[in-house]
Amino acid sequence: MATLKELRDERLRKLDELKQLGVNPYPAKADRTNTLVEITEKFDKLEGKDVSVVGRIVGIRKFGKIAFVVLRDQSGQVQLFLGKDKVAPLDAPKSQLGFEQLPLLDSGDFIQATGPVIKTQTGEVSVEVRELKLLTKSLRPMPLGHESFTNKEERLRRRYVDMNVNLDVRDRFIRRSKFWQATRDFLNKNDFTEVNIPVLEHTTGGADANPFVTHMDALDQDFYLRISHELPLKRLLGAGFEKVYDIGARFRNENYSDEHLPEHVAMEWYWAYADWRDGMKFMTEMYRYVLKETFGTLQFKLGEFDIDLAKDWEEWDYAETIQKHYGLDVYNCTLEEVKKALKDNKLEVEKTENKARGIDKLWKNIRKDVAGPIWLVNTPTFISPLSKTNPDKPETVQRFQPVIAGSELGNGFSELNDPVDQLQRFVEQQQMRDSGDDEAMMLDIDYVEMLEYGMPPACGWGYSERVFWVFEGVTAREGVPFPQLRAEVDEVTKSIYPDLKLS
Repeated sequence: MATLKELRDERLRKLDELKQLGVNPYPAKADRTNTLVEITEKFDKLEGKDVSVVGRIVGIRKFGKIAFVVLRDQSGQVQLFLGKDKVAPLDAPKSQLGFEQLPLLDSGDFIQATGPVIKTQTGEVSVEVRELKLLTKSLRPMPLGHESFTNKEERLRRRYVDMNVNLDVRDRFIRRSKFWQATRDFLNKNDFTEVNIPVLEHTTGGADANPFVTHMDALDQDFYLRISHELPLKRLLGAGFEKVYDIGARFRNENYSDEHLPEHVAMEWYWAYADWRDGMKFMTEMYRYVLKETFGTLQFKLGEFDIDLAKDWEEWDYAETIQKHYGLDVYNCTLEEVKKALKDNKLEVEKTENKARGIDKLWKNIRKDVAGPIWLVNTPTFISPLSKTNPDKPETVQRFQPVIAGSELGNGFSELNDPVDQLQRFVEQQQMRDSGDDEAMMLDIDYVEMLEYGMPPACGWGYSERVFWVFEGVTAREGVPFPQLRAEVDEVTKSIYPDLKLS
C-alpha cells in the first residue's frame, strides 16, 4: 500500500501537469444552479434541463469511453455521468477539463459539472456532464470510509477530515447551530435584546471559576477572559434595559472532563421586574421550544435515563434533599461533619475544602442519579453569593436549577440588587480567594457602584452548550467542532516539509 507521502507526490505530479496545460487548479469563481439534493428531490421538474452543480469528488470509476463520478456537497450526493463524446474539450483558461484529463482528477478534488439531469440505464438520477471545471486540486487523499478513520485523537485533531468521513459528526454541528438559533429565536420572540458584551475584563466574576489571564499592551494592564456574562449584562439593567441577553464564548481555566471544557459557548439573559418563579416558568417553556426545534422531540433516552420534557417538572428542596441522603443539616453542621460525610461516601476531601464547596460535592453525588426533569430550589445562601434571599426563608436564596439526566443544565436567580448586601458577599468571597480558593469570586467594586445607582428587581438565567451535549449524547470534546488539544505535528508532516522547523 502506498504511503501518504507517495500518494501526495503523485498528486503533486498531477498538479504540475495541470499547470503545464495552462489550467488554474484553484480558480476563484464557481457557478451553481442547484444543490445536489435538489437534483434527486426535484427530478420530475429538472429532468432534461441543464444544471450546474459543485462539490467534492468522493469516487471515480472509468470504463473506456464512459466514466462515473460521485459528487458530494453539504446537501447530499449525486452521480455524474461522463461520455467521451459528450464532454467539452480542454479549455485551460476556464479551468475546464476534457474527458482526456479525467486521470488528473482524484477523490477529494472539488469540481463543477454542467449538463442535463437524466436517469441512467440502471435508473439512477444523474447529471450528464457537458462541461467539467476543476475548482480545487487536493493533495492529500481522504480516508476511504468511516471504518478507516476511527482513532479518537486523530479525529479530534483533523476534524475537517472527520466531518467528511463521518457525516453524522457534521450533522451534529448542524443541530448545534439549530440549538443556538432556537435559543436566540425564543428570546427574540419574547422581546429580549441581544447585546454583545466584552470578553476581556478588568475584574471577572459571576461564577466560581479560575480565569485565564492575558495582557493588553495598549493599557499595560492584565485582563481576564470572562468566566461569565453575568455582571456586564446586569450593568445593562442598571443602564435601563429591561430584557437583555448575550450568546458567546466564556473561558474557565480548568481541566477537561466529559461535561466541561475550558472554552465553551454559553447564553445568559436578565429580565427586569421578574423574579425566580417567573424565570422558572419561562425556562420550562424555553427548554421545550429549543429542544423540540433542535431534535424534533421532547422524549429522550439518555444513557440509563428516560426523559420526558413535556411532563410537569418536580421541585426538590436543596436542604431537604441533603438531609434525606446524608442526615446532614446544611445550616447547622460543621466543616468536620461535611468532611466526614464526604469520606463516608468516598468523595474527595481537599486541603482547601470549605463548607460550601463540600456540601456542593455532596449534592453532586446525589445529582448524578437523578433522571429529572426537576427544579432544584431553596439553595442555601452561603452557596449562592449573587442571589436574592427568600424573605420567608432567609437562610435560602431564590435560585432555580434544572437537573436532567444527572446534570445541572442551567442556573437562575432572583438577582441580588442590594449594594450593601452584595458588597458583604463579595468581601466574603474575596476572603475565600485570599485564603487560597482560586475559584472564589473577586471583589468588583465597579459593580457595587452600579448597584448604588440602582438596578431594578430582576431574574437572571444562564446555560451553556452542555445542554446540547447532554441531549446529543456526546462528551464535551465530541460536542464542539475544534476542541483544544496539546499542539503536535505528526512525523509524516515533518517528513513532507523537512526544511521547516516543526516541533
